[in-house]
Amino acid sequence: MATLNEQLPRVFQANLDRLFVRVIQPTMDALALHPVLEHGQAGSMDEFLDRTATQVDNYTANEAAKSFVLTLAAVFERQLSIWAKAKGLTDAAKLRVFQEQLLFCAGVASIDLAIDDLGAELTEMFTVANVMRHGEGPSCERLRVMAATLWSDTAGDYVDLVPGPRLASENLRIRKNDLIRYIRATTWFWGRADPLPMAVTDPPYWLA
Repeated sequence: MATLNEQLPRVFQANLDRLFVRVIQPTMDALALHPVLEHGQAGSMDEFLDRTATQVDNYTANEAAKSFVLTLAAVFERQLSIWAKAKGLTDAAKLRVFQEQLLFCAGVASIDLAIDDLGAELTEMFTVANVMRHGEGPSCERLRVMAATLWSDTAGDYVDLVPGPRLASENLRIRKNDLIRYIRATTWFWGRADPLPMAVTDPPYWLA
């Protein structure tokens, strides 16, 4: 019979998969999203209100996507903590930050984080989550360097609805493909840590 240490990666992978397939993906698919937002002078009040509604739709979808990154990062971080303790780390407080937890667990499982940019994807996900928690600050500055493609000054499908000066943290864009990258990275990690027969090392998620 498999030990607890051997079972945990598969359980963690399955839990993440169910969260994505049953909650995150259906929710994102159900949200209204418009590829182009109309700008300029509206011809009537009804047209103005319709345009406003599409702006709110896209803003809300982006907020939902960002919230789901926060959820995925929190679940994955909690899983790393559980596994670190199960693998013999007696004082989890020694791993003070996500990166330390990730490196410890990857080392225990002999996972090369450079393969498929796995470490970079997981670090990006966690940094996005930090920006969701704290807004402007060091995490946002790091993310601008790490993943500049998450921002666009020319996108025609987004209007920041927060009044006041333009904040980088409020104009961060998370799309469905970004969520897929993050769920792939988290489930890849546990698939590669899974020592049991028939481990799923490449879960079937697709980028559009």
